[in-house]
Amino acid sequence: MKFLKRSLTCTAAALTLFGMSAAAHAQEFTFSIHHFLSPKAPAQKVLIAPWAAAVEEASGGRIKFEIFPAMSLGGKPPELYGQVRDGVADLVWTLPGYTPGTFPRTEVFELPNVHKGDARATNLAIQGMMGDLAPDFTSVHPILVHVHAGNALHLANGNVASAADFKGLKVRSPSRTGAWVLEALGAEPVGMPVPALPQALSKKTVDAGLVPFEVAIPLGLSELTSASVQLADGARFGTSTFLFAMNNDSYNSLPDDLKKVIDDHSGLALAEKIGTAWNNIEPIGIKKALDAGNTVTSLSEEASAEFDASFENVAQRWVLEVTDAGIDGTALLAKARAAVTENSK
Repeated sequence: MKFLKRSLTCTAAALTLFGMSAAAHAQEFTFSIHHFLSPKAPAQKVLIAPWAAAVEEASGGRIKFEIFPAMSLGGKPPELYGQVRDGVADLVWTLPGYTPGTFPRTEVFELPNVHKGDARATNLAIQGMMGDLAPDFTSVHPILVHVHAGNALHLANGNVASAADFKGLKVRSPSRTGAWVLEALGAEPVGMPVPALPQALSKKTVDAGLVPFEVAIPLGLSELTSASVQLADGARFGTSTFLFAMNNDSYNSLPDDLKKVIDDHSGLALAEKIGTAWNNIEPIGIKKALDAGNTVTSLSEEASAEFDASFENVAQRWVLEVTDAGIDGTALLAKARAAVTENSK
């Protein structure tokens, strides 16, 4: 399939009035935005489309965007990062976890004993540490690195009341850190992009999936599952990080005043708003599951504590791996935990 590449048109006009001449230069930049979820998903409705509209307005119409949901430019979800890096798409919204090993520092925020279930707090923590994470993003221009509320467990049949109940379950994992959590609990992780989860549940190739309730809404998981489980006080089994990024050449093609428009609508300007929006969608997804007759369980403090040792083992596994790659994993983990705690107040 032919991919839509960025287009740039420039027009210039000169006019003379009362013996005085001036050159007026108008530029129009049209950029593509590619992502893997449906146009009805919160990712497009809450983040991508409002962001595009705000940038278009702030640019005085000099920047325009065309949004391509559901991989409509072609390719598969794990290819999105390569598409924006290589200029096949101007911007993408994707998961760093789809390209394991490319974003080793950013993974720290996916760990279950770092993220506590509050997307706003973790988003603000990420923004405060973007300097630490910057080496992960040299090949693209990040607009926003963020998380959602985190992964609840959604089961096609049966239920989970303790850590021991994970043993033997085949569970869709969103990332390699998610897979590590499942392995530590004795479950069998099955990696797949989230659009494939409904069919996997329907065909019983997995017993359950790790996704937040907001993702369950556009996927229709309430009709395919019978029970959902989260930890005490809404804490989750880790989370996923997301990357909304622009191609470096696309960004650099803009004049300085339009770069400023992009910058003014990036990073901290978005992080709190999007984190709060993601938090607010979760109760809607929970209600949808309950309305379908499903059970939604928040485990007790005692039952949740059973997961602590496994979660810490996952964190230390990550520390060892990134330390071997020359990253001070111990310091990065401690800083991320402190940042999330501080922003949770």
